[in-house]
Amino acid sequence: MGALGGVHAPGATPTDPDEVAGLIPSHITLQVELNDWEAANIQAGHRWALHGKYRGDILSEDYVRKLHEHMFDKTWKWAGTFRKSEKSIGVEPSRIAVALRDLLEDVKVQSEFKHYSIEEMAARLHHRLVLIHPFPNGNGRHARLFTDVFLLRQGSKPFSWGSNVNLTKPSQVRAAYIAALQAADRKDIGPLLAFVQA
Repeated sequence: MGALGGVHAPGATPTDPDEVAGLIPSHITLQVELNDWEAANIQAGHRWALHGKYRGDILSEDYVRKLHEHMFDKTWKWAGTFRKSEKSIGVEPSRIAVALRDLLEDVKVQSEFKHYSIEEMAARLHHRLVLIHPFPNGNGRHARLFTDVFLLRQGSKPFSWGSNVNLTKPSQVRAAYIAALQAADRKDIGPLLAFVQA
C-alpha cells in the first residue's frame, strides 16, 4: 500500500495536504495504517450511534456533525467540521450548510407525508448526503451509518449495503455501489435501492 494520501480506492475522495496535516496519530505514515486506525475509530462511532446516546433530533446539522466527529475524533483534528476545500464531488464548501439543511427538511416532510417507502426515503437520503459531501473525508462511511441510524429510528432494519462487504476497498461490490450512486445522480434511484437491500 502506498504512502499516506497516495493511494485511493476508485471513487474515493483524495485528502489534500492541509487535511492530512490534521492527522492526530503521529506514528501513521502508510495508507494501510490509516485504514486500520480509522476502522477502529469508526467502530467506536458505531457504538455511540447505535446505542442511542444522542437524545435530540437526528435530522439536524448538530447530529450530522456529531456522528462524523464520533467516527473520526481519534484520527482527524477536523472530525465533525465541514470541509473548506473543493473536491471532485460535492457542493461548494460555502453551500454545505444550506444544502444539508434542505436535505434534512425534505426528509422530515417526506416522513410526515409518506412520499416514499421508508427504504426508498433512506436510499434517497443516503445519495443526497454523499452528493453534498460535507466533510473532508469519510463521507461514504458517515452517510451509510447515518442512513442506518435513520432507518433504526423509523423502526426499520439497517441496509445490507451489498451484503456488508467492506465498501472502502476496491472490489466488484464497491464498483456496483459507485455505479448505483452514479445512476442516482441521473435520477434513477432503482439501482441504489436494489444495492442497499441486496
